[in-house]
Amino acid sequence: MMIMDSLIAAIIGTINILITTYTWIVIISALISWVRPDPYNPIVRVLRGLTEPVYDIIRSKIPTNFAGIDFAPLIVIIVLQFLSIFLDRLWRAF
Repeated sequence: MMIMDSLIAAIIGTINILITTYTWIVIISALISWVRPDPYNPIVRVLRGLTEPVYDIIRSKIPTNFAGIDFAPLIVIIVLQFLSIFLDRLWRAF
């Protein structure tokens, strides 16, 4: 049973690291979008490639543009934080 607990802890820890990393990617992408970045910059292309598919899913379900401000990154961050907290509490209850 101890091996299974360690395996589950490792999986949940890895998922939390991925959630945290993607949260920072979303934050950086949102901050960069405020300054009209060069669309041919490789960093901007990677950030957009990682975030735009998720934003498009959210934008197709919920209107996210209010007064010229896109709230899709905020919704993604809220969902990611919810998942992180949920996994943490699930592991502690287990």
